[in-house]
Amino acid sequence: MIAIGTRVDETGTLIRDGGAFYLRRDSGGRFELELHRTPVDLVEKRVRLVGTLVGPDLVNADGVAPV
Repeated sequence: MIAIGTRVDETGTLIRDGGAFYLRRDSGGRFELELHRTPVDLVEKRVRLVGTLVGPDLVNADGVAPV
């Protein structure tokens, strides 16, 4: 388990489930994302996520960009 406050830099697929966004991680599992902007153009695409773990499987995203 990753400690809260840890910086996250991972790749995976951005998915939308209901009103929430998630990163389906290349390494397995998924993170729920707190986003400062809504990246609807990147849904179902491979992306790189940079942010900080703020809760169990919850990341405050500094950035989401296409890979």
